[in-house]
Amino acid sequence: MPNSDDPRDPHTPPEPEKDGRQTPEEAPKPSQALQPAAPDAPVAVAGASAPPPDEPEEEEGMLRMSFLQHLEELRTRIIRCLLGMLAAFMISMCFMHEMWDAVKQPIVVALKTLGYPPELAARTPMEGISIVWFRVPILAAIFIASPWVVYQVWAFIAPGLYKRERRWAVPFILTTAGLFITGGLFAYFIAFRFALTFLLKIGKDAGIRPYIAPTEYMDLFVNVILGVALIFEMPVLIFFLTLLRIVTPKFLLKHSRYAILAITITAAIVTPTPDAVTMTLVATPMILLYFVGIFASWLLVLRREGRAFPWTKFLWPLLWIIVLAAAGAILALAVFHYHWLWKWPFFAK
Repeated sequence: MPNSDDPRDPHTPPEPEKDGRQTPEEAPKPSQALQPAAPDAPVAVAGASAPPPDEPEEEEGMLRMSFLQHLEELRTRIIRCLLGMLAAFMISMCFMHEMWDAVKQPIVVALKTLGYPPELAARTPMEGISIVWFRVPILAAIFIASPWVVYQVWAFIAPGLYKRERRWAVPFILTTAGLFITGGLFAYFIAFRFALTFLLKIGKDAGIRPYIAPTEYMDLFVNVILGVALIFEMPVLIFFLTLLRIVTPKFLLKHSRYAILAITITAAIVTPTPDAVTMTLVATPMILLYFVGIFASWLLVLRREGRAFPWTKFLWPLLWIIVLAAAGAILALAVFHYHWLWKWPFFAK
């Protein structure tokens, strides 16, 4: 039996010829006629520029906090700072007598040098308790807890920084706390001792016998130690002013003469003596720290602008400074017969 599907089958009716008109089956349905045809590729419009590539969000990684959340965060950080100070105070209480011996050591040395009995005279019965049991441990706690306090300050401002800026946490904490402690040590071993000897010597030449109370001595000690320690934070302040685009290295160098004048006035206020020697002794490291801050500010600008550090221009002057310092030390030791001491003035014949 022949297959009816075979087109060659004579019994299969021939297909009608198409005259260009659509049959009802081939006509598009109304729903299909209303739908626009999807383009195969985007059509480029003449004269239109291509859309810019997606740029990284500047605020990527920044945390959004409301005003009340900022206040809550501030309260939390302050409480943690106080708890850290309390812990440092309790530790200092265990060594308060040793710390008091260290605090009074500069005045003892100055009195012995001038031939006076190394004693402080208390005018009230409460002076010993208030100073040895409270003021000395509090001062020690400030320096002991300074890294923890600096960390809490950084943790408070970190949510408002970019992700790349949060990587500076460790350098910021180490530098800020290190400069603070270094300033206190500089004041204790050099500036304060020199000022005490100078003041007592003036009184001795005028026939004035020193009668020093522990309260007045402690006030002077705290003012000088904390004042110089805070002044040593100058490079950190300059760095943050540059980070906030308030100042530039060029601006700081251009107005360096006014900065030196302000530093000299500050040194005259901080130092307990009116003489130029003590003021210069404190102002010199402050001026050096000012230029160190300018150098750190310049490094920040180089990194911000994507420029490389000019090692050749930097290493040669540094090498000459090291050579001249070494030659001066050798000359002082070999020719002028100076020797090193582990106390002020550190060099003596």
